[in-house]
Amino acid sequence: MSDDRSLVTVRVVPADRPEVDALLDRYLDERAATFPVAQGSYSRKRTPAAEFVPPNGTFVVADVAGTPVGCGGLRRIADDGDDARFEVKHVFVAPEGRGRGVATAVMDVLERAAVELGATSVVLDTNDSLVAAGAMYRSRGYVRVPAFNENPNATAWYRRPVR
Repeated sequence: MSDDRSLVTVRVVPADRPEVDALLDRYLDERAATFPVAQGSYSRKRTPAAEFVPPNGTFVVADVAGTPVGCGGLRRIADDGDDARFEVKHVFVAPEGRGRGVATAVMDVLERAAVELGATSVVLDTNDSLVAAGAMYRSRGYVRVPAFNENPNATAWYRRPVR
């Protein structure tokens, strides 16, 4: 595979656009198909688009050579004392975009947006079966924390200070 990281672009978009729907449908389909049987059934739940609107959030789509192949969102959740927390949601890279730095580019933009929106930390949840995702989050400085929500699909929760 050629190194086409320079062809990755990330753009802020409204979370209710048809291209977002298509990417999130692919994401939810893939998670349902690969969800660990031992954990039960995958709960298909999409965060409402209204939660990804500034000043309380944002949503991005990543393109490789002009084709949408990834996405992710950021939304403000309940603060914890003086900690203004924003949560990363729905980070997804389609198979044809994997190995090209798409997830890293998406996370770079979401983390910068969090700071611009006033976050003091970014949190996220994931499933331990998503080994590459967990490794990427840890490599970015996220540390495992106790559960901060009741997501039935999650087995791991992470936090990273951003200020």
